[in-house]
Amino acid sequence: SPAARRPSAPTSAAPGGVRRPTMAEPEEPARAAPRRLGAAPSRPVTPAKPERAKAAPTKERGRLTIATATGATGEDRTRSVASYRRRVQRLSGKGHQEPKEKLAREVVVPETITVQELANRMSERAVDVVRLLMKQGVMKKITDLIDADTAQLVAEDLGHTVRRVAESDVEEGLFDAPDAEGAQTQRAPVVTIMGHVDHGKTSLLDAIRHTKVVKGEAGGITQHIGAYQVPSPLGGLITFIDTPGHAAFTAMRQRGAKSTDIVVLVVAADDGVMPQTAEAINHARAAGVPLIVAINKIDKPEAKPDKVRSELLQYEIQVESLGGETLEVEVSAKTGEGLDKLLEVIQLQAEILDLKANADRAAEGVVIEAKLDRGRGPVATVLVQRGTLHQGDIVVAGSEWGRVRMLVDDKGASTPNALPSTPVEILGFNGAPEAGDRFAVVENEARAREIADYRQRQKREQAAARATVRVSGLEEMMSQIKTAGRKELPLVIKGDVQGSVEAIVQSLEKIGNDEVGVRVLLSGVGGVTESDVILAAASKAAVLGFNVRALKEARDAADRTGTEIRYYNIIYDLVDDIKSTMSGMLSPERREDFLGNAEIREIFAVSKVGKIAGCLVTDGVVQKGASVRLIRDNVVIHEGKLATLKRFKDDVQEVRAGTECGMSFENYQDMRAGDVIECYRVTEVKRTL
Repeated sequence: SPAARRPSAPTSAAPGGVRRPTMAEPEEPARAAPRRLGAAPSRPVTPAKPERAKAAPTKERGRLTIATATGATGEDRTRSVASYRRRVQRLSGKGHQEPKEKLAREVVVPETITVQELANRMSERAVDVVRLLMKQGVMKKITDLIDADTAQLVAEDLGHTVRRVAESDVEEGLFDAPDAEGAQTQRAPVVTIMGHVDHGKTSLLDAIRHTKVVKGEAGGITQHIGAYQVPSPLGGLITFIDTPGHAAFTAMRQRGAKSTDIVVLVVAADDGVMPQTAEAINHARAAGVPLIVAINKIDKPEAKPDKVRSELLQYEIQVESLGGETLEVEVSAKTGEGLDKLLEVIQLQAEILDLKANADRAAEGVVIEAKLDRGRGPVATVLVQRGTLHQGDIVVAGSEWGRVRMLVDDKGASTPNALPSTPVEILGFNGAPEAGDRFAVVENEARAREIADYRQRQKREQAAARATVRVSGLEEMMSQIKTAGRKELPLVIKGDVQGSVEAIVQSLEKIGNDEVGVRVLLSGVGGVTESDVILAAASKAAVLGFNVRALKEARDAADRTGTEIRYYNIIYDLVDDIKSTMSGMLSPERREDFLGNAEIREIFAVSKVGKIAGCLVTDGVVQKGASVRLIRDNVVIHEGKLATLKRFKDDVQEVRAGTECGMSFENYQDMRAGDVIECYRVTEVKRTL
């Protein structure tokens, strides 16, 4: 207590150990016992120590909580928040409630999707999707791709509905959108000229162009693009498309027939129906377009138009003069006879077809030709089929896109727009499209880039699939056997236009066989560049230029690397040259020429020489150095060459039938009497494709 801990008053001790009271302490009377004589002195009396107050008993210290810190008693203690929540959940029964019902969602599934993305679209746990895949025997991680069929099975098993989409949906609505009723107006007919080589197709077109177009307006562009418009004697315009007549341009003619309204079949009156004429007939029938026969070269003395009419009957074409429905016109490109009548017949046929198109919409059409111009960049010649093409439009053609920087008409002049059935050149593509590709105008660059990227991916995947295509079983084994020892001629091909390059590649791929073939490393339009030469040098290939020339850097690179560059302007010469080169790569054919037979009568052993067979030539002749077969019991047991051929003791070059001789073989001694020796000579014959 405070009183117990208070310090006592100070004291002083007197001499002799007697305690002397101080001023603060009351004096006490001394109680000393009387001292006896002779007794020892008594010990001093020590005062008793003051008693200290006992400390209060300490309380056992427990866990420090808010209640103990604030000094609250156990009666005032309250529940914690967590305990209160547990009590509320226990009383309300939420801890044992049933799981909620899953929501069925519509899941959009593309061609390929990752497991994690599929789980996110279904609002499911990725581990549940992986577990379901494992039950189906598919071992996948959440980052792995699965196909659309597997994703659909998983989603349907989890109770969701699936909507399948494809990457090709980016092209949806690009072509063939329906027109409003009454929006279509009359358009010019598109006419394609077809026929055999040298039957006068281009001459006929030149005659029509020069007689119907003002002189000076017909420039080189008209001839190069092969498409132009001329006025008809009955009024209106007619669009002509020229197609090459060589067999290599089958694909181009087929595209021309599909993009045309009328086909004019040019047949020379002095030559008659030829293979490419029949081919053009088949293309026109496949396209389902009417046919007009133009019998050309009637000015020649040897012309026989009636022979052409009768030959066409073999292909089920009956002209009007023979009671049929096919129109025919006799023309002469040289004198101009019958040209007006031909144009009138075309115009009348177009009126029967009632050709219409909607000009007030986004343009659509087909690429007739494409090239890479060094000064203007990629240039595409297109035929507008629907809508109006304006300068500044964003167009997509195949895997290429671009903004129209300039439109050039068939007369070489710049034009702000192109109506249906109008051929124009487009400048502004980022690359040269392929001939035959459809083009369309899109609303913005993002859509154009998306479509072009998708088509480029498709081309790469198709090329990779062709490169790694595999068949199973016996077919795979046979194909590997055929191509195991195949020789390939690597080539780099550059041409002036896309159609020519495509035709050259198709022609060269057809002339190979199981032993030799052509491998086109690169094909494209434009001049031969340095990169083309470097690629050819790395693969030891030849560079072929068709109507193009090599740049200075390319020529220097070719001289430096020793790469050969060949130039051609006629497809016949190019194909024949490559065919002869590939024929030289063929191994020569081995041909056996039978010489004669001989029968062994007796075997003689000669020292330092070995065994010599005494024979009788029974058939033909036996020659020294020829190849021989040793036949025993109709079984060939040895093939080799004659080492010696003797007549008595003299060496001879040949022994004829009915004569005896002696023979010895090279490196073979096992001969017996009664064996038959067959003598033959092997010759090698050069093979050609």
